[in-house]
Amino acid sequence: MSSGGGWTPTPGGAPDDVLIFRPIVDLDSGAVLAVDAHVRYGDDPAARDPAILAAGLARLVRRATAHETLLPLVLPLPAWAVASSPETFQLFEETLRRCGRRPRDVTLMLGADLPRAHRGDLVRGVARLREQGFRCAFGTASVAPDLLLEARPFLVRIDPEIVDGLPSDQRRAALIDGLARIGHGSGVFPMAAGVRSPGQVHRLRESGVRLAQGPLFADDGWAPGDRVAVVPDSSVESAFAGHDAGPYVTEFMLPPVAMTKEATAEEVLEAFSADTALNSVVLIDHRERPIALIDRARFLLAVTGPYGHALHAKRPAHRLADPPRTVPRTFRAMAALRVAGAERDRVYDDLITVNEFGQCTGIVHVGDLIRSLAAGDSPA
Repeated sequence: MSSGGGWTPTPGGAPDDVLIFRPIVDLDSGAVLAVDAHVRYGDDPAARDPAILAAGLARLVRRATAHETLLPLVLPLPAWAVASSPETFQLFEETLRRCGRRPRDVTLMLGADLPRAHRGDLVRGVARLREQGFRCAFGTASVAPDLLLEARPFLVRIDPEIVDGLPSDQRRAALIDGLARIGHGSGVFPMAAGVRSPGQVHRLRESGVRLAQGPLFADDGWAPGDRVAVVPDSSVESAFAGHDAGPYVTEFMLPPVAMTKEATAEEVLEAFSADTALNSVVLIDHRERPIALIDRARFLLAVTGPYGHALHAKRPAHRLADPPRTVPRTFRAMAALRVAGAERDRVYDDLITVNEFGQCTGIVHVGDLIRSLAAGDSPA
């Protein structure tokens, strides 16, 4: 991401020659998952004015959406801003919505001044951004590991200087292994920056890093909506070639009925009562990742039994939920059926499809998969 301390705005916005868009790529599927905006940083004191900073962020959004309106955006932000200027994001959110975007579509990447920010203010600022609906990312891995656990950013960027050492530098490879393990254990997605070679892609995959950007995928002339270079061995399905059959699970995907983990049993009962064809309700966390699934039959059995409503109605619905069974949306029907068959007592529970960030994108009825394969559908 952009580096440095304060963003230097200009009266007419960021000039063309200092604004660069780069794709963030999924190393498994080769898909572009987000647009990363880079701008030049400087030390102009005017950059610390919340209104000027909010206007600059809004200009970046307008520039990006002029090319492509669907992909999430990653925008650079000095760390001091999140730690000290809450009004910046109130102003920015207003402009963002006028552009047809929501806070959840934007990840704010804190710059290289991150290690110098006051820790308490930083943690509180990141939490405040989450409450407003924004996602926050750390633009450098040069932070204390326990800060990742305390602040819980959405992404952490692995600096190009670290990635450059791959695949031959064992010390840097070990550092990336450690960052990936910390990220996976705490719900933070590691993203490698400055990827240049297929060898680096291979080593990143071994470490469990699935998000990357760099000249291997696109040069500095890339614009949102443009194609990117093919990722070496990018297809997730290549690992299963010859073993999985049937169409992709996305062909069977239905919109989920999702609620937060604070939802009460009464709210879930209302959802089931309003839709007699609804099989399940998915409980999600603040990052839209599934944390539980409420099966219709088991839930109604508990709630509508003797004293069931009195016992459960006002209490959290997750008490009556089961762990979610998730499948990547890139899976084929046979691979998804193997996941369904892993627990004999829950074979026919709905599966939850997730994207590359682990977020809920839909549900799949297992019966639909079985009927499709029994009918002899061939792989897409």
